[in-house]
Amino acid sequence: MNRIIGQIRADGSVIVDLRLPLVECVKLEEAIKHRYGLEEAAVLPAVEDYDETQRTIGEAAGQMLENHMGRYDGVGIGWGKTLSYSVRRLSGHHGKLSHVVGLMGATTRGSGNDTTEVATAMANAIDVECFSLTAPIYCRTSADRDSFLQDEMLMEAMHHAEVVQPCLISCADLTHRSRIMSLPRVKQALPELLEKEAVGSVLGFFLDPAGNVIDHPLNRSIMALPAEKLREKPVSILASGGRSKLPIIRAILRGKYVNRLVTDETVARALLYET
Repeated sequence: MNRIIGQIRADGSVIVDLRLPLVECVKLEEAIKHRYGLEEAAVLPAVEDYDETQRTIGEAAGQMLENHMGRYDGVGIGWGKTLSYSVRRLSGHHGKLSHVVGLMGATTRGSGNDTTEVATAMANAIDVECFSLTAPIYCRTSADRDSFLQDEMLMEAMHHAEVVQPCLISCADLTHRSRIMSLPRVKQALPELLEKEAVGSVLGFFLDPAGNVIDHPLNRSIMALPAEKLREKPVSILASGGRSKLPIIRAILRGKYVNRLVTDETVARALLYET
């Protein structure tokens, strides 16, 4: 029986939601908001299992996003396993919401966590239209990227990515867990990125510890919403956790790319008390 319950909980058929008075997490949320100038923060209790951390953060991020969706006509979404869990929180009609926009290009191998797949799953869950940047996330050159964007459909998708209001994103660290690290162009560029102190990526853009987009050809060939455009969004949620993500989460917050954060207790404490 426990195995069956665990299975249906894992595939999203049943959601177990226990709301307890987690005083320490609430204190961390307030401290994180004050330190980094955030409008909202959700801090989840730390768990040892990395996949479980992604699940709890993703579902909490979906709930945070859903609280804002009804006021807008579109929502933007990034990629990653954490964000795939956020879809489970969404269903039914949300005010005037009419479309979902994938904020990044795609990879050639599907996993259920690619931007196109996550955006499509979200659009299906809430029964709206989906716009996707159907080109490689890393083009061969910046000129190739510009050439792709001459296509009318890609131009339309990028326009929607730029004007969409609420956005939900995650980030990638530099470990083997991050799918982006397996991409050939990233592997090739990694030594140079590390020389420039890369700590991870957001929307595919590699950042330094201060949150600056690193000056490198890879960062100029990305098919994605420019990272600085995130700062213009009235609702921009970063959903990410796990100790390995700490450097890139801190860089994103220092760069003020987002105004909302969903993370775990371990990362929250480190953001506050470690330099």
